Amino acid sequence: MLIRVTEAPISADEAAQAVASPAAGAINVFLGVVRNTNLGRAVSHLVYDAYPSMAEKEMRAIAEEAKARFGLEDCAILHRTGRLEIGETSLVVAVSCGHRRESYEAGLWVVNEVKKRVPVWKKEVWEDGEEWIEGPESLGMQQAPASMQR
Repeated sequence: MLIRVTEAPISADEAAQAVASPAAGAINVFLGVVRNTNLGRAVSHLVYDAYPSMAEKEMRAIAEEAKARFGLEDCAILHRTGRLEIGETSLVVAVSCGHRRESYEAGLWVVNEVKKRVPVWKKEVWEDGEEWIEGPESLGMQQAPASMQR
């Protein structure tokens, strides 16, 4: 199981290799990539912040739940922090299992759980402003630290 929160670029290849298994007939890899627009606004870049040790603990719990729930061989979750430019990868989720259907279902479930449960905050920066958005605080789970609020 590969679990990491890092400021360094993250690799889909590394995640796929980490979950590879002779018993796996399917490896599903999801990349969350920084896009250039959101809600009709031109996005300049994003800034991610996290509580790394807590985030990794929760990511590991999600991966363990996914393994049990979907019969996975393995699961990898990598999340990037710091400033990310348009086109850079912020999240990689890789799952391996015996069949494709379970790999798609598990991958979607893991991505959604990461968004709901992991203490990672995203600041969207536009030409005319910025705002901390999404993440656990937007789902009523916890608030972003005061230093991150406008």
